[in-house]
Amino acid sequence: MPDFATIRCEHDGTALEGLVARPAGAGPFPAVMVMHSANGLRHQVRGTIEKLAALGYLAIATDMYGPEAQNGPPEAAHAAYTYFLGDGMANVRARSLAWLEAVRAHADVDPARIAAIGYCFGGHCVLELARAGADLRAVVSYHGTLQTHARALPGVPKCEVVAYCGAHDPFATLAEVDELRQELSEAGARYQITVFGEAAHSFTDPDAARMGMEGIRYDRMADRMSWAGTLALLEETLGH
Repeated sequence: MPDFATIRCEHDGTALEGLVARPAGAGPFPAVMVMHSANGLRHQVRGTIEKLAALGYLAIATDMYGPEAQNGPPEAAHAAYTYFLGDGMANVRARSLAWLEAVRAHADVDPARIAAIGYCFGGHCVLELARAGADLRAVVSYHGTLQTHARALPGVPKCEVVAYCGAHDPFATLAEVDELRQELSEAGARYQITVFGEAAHSFTDPDAARMGMEGIRYDRMADRMSWAGTLALLEETLGH
């Protein structure tokens, strides 16, 4: 079992507290940032960082809301999410970059070998890191929202960009997938976009049906294939 610890970050006057899963052995380690959905840290990402740590990665679940919202009722997380909507969309990129610097500064992290993966809102976050030209090896977005306040400029993205999407996702439509493909192509990015024809939003989340919302459901095949692809990407880009 990996050891768990807290990692702290500050952005725009908000104190943030992420969770670190440390593998066995001595560091520094290749690191993977795991960025949560709109539902917050308690949903899905803890299991992900545990799996990654067992594979030898220092895995860090980043907190985009702050501990008060993360530890409060579900409504608190949803209220915190509004900070990133509308005119606040630029805050997604700024806070994600702040977290990258906090991860890079961690004593057990090899700063030359960092990747970021994210679910739903977290998928938006990792794509914003790529659009900003962040010094990462790779980003992976699972059923992430694809809209942005500022498209990637030519020559700016430095990392491998992977997006796993569902053809029936109402929050990332096929038209938006095509826009992302065009954006990344025009930016000269190295990218891979996979669309699962039967999948909807939250296809990696076995508890998706509990939300009781149209267009949100688990898809076991899409979940397994996207995870297998992610592990292959991490092995290639992080050299582990």
